[in-house]
Amino acid sequence: MAIVPVQGLWETHLTVSNLERSIVFYRDVIGLTLAHRVPERGAAFFWIGAPRQAMLGLWSTGTSPLALRLHFAFQVELDTVIASVAALRKAGLSPRSGTRVPIDEPEVIAWIPAASVYFDDPDGHSLEYIAMLPEPARPELGRMALSEWRSTRR
Repeated sequence: MAIVPVQGLWETHLTVSNLERSIVFYRDVIGLTLAHRVPERGAAFFWIGAPRQAMLGLWSTGTSPLALRLHFAFQVELDTVIASVAALRKAGLSPRSGTRVPIDEPEVIAWIPAASVYFDDPDGHSLEYIAMLPEPARPELGRMALSEWRSTRR
C-alpha cells in the first residue's frame, strides 16, 4: 500500500544550455504557454495543457561542461501523434522510434498499448508525443509501426 496515493505527475524540470533558445523551442515549436520567468535564477516555466494542470520548468546550466539527456512524454490525441511525424519534419526535427530509429509513422508500444513519436529538443533531451490506444495490451508484440499494429487486431 502506498503511503501517499499519487494522482498524477504535475511537473518536470530540465536543464538547458541556452534558456532563450529553449523558450523559443517550447513556446513556438511545441506550443506550450510560457507561464513565468525568473531571470535572476535562469529559469522559465511553461503550462502543459491548461494552466495549473501540469508544468515544465527549464533551468539554464550556464557554462557547465556536464549534460544529461532526459526524457518525458506529452500526452496527446491519436490523430495528433499521427500528424506529428509531418509536423516535426516541417519544423526541421527528426521523428524517431523509442530506439532512435527514424520513422515515417508512429510506433506502437504494445505492452501499454500506446502510439508514440520521439524527437529531441535543442539540448538533446528526448521528447515524445504519446496517445493511449483503446485495444487491450499485447506485450508479446513488442514495438511496431502503427499500421502493423492495426493489422494485428483480433
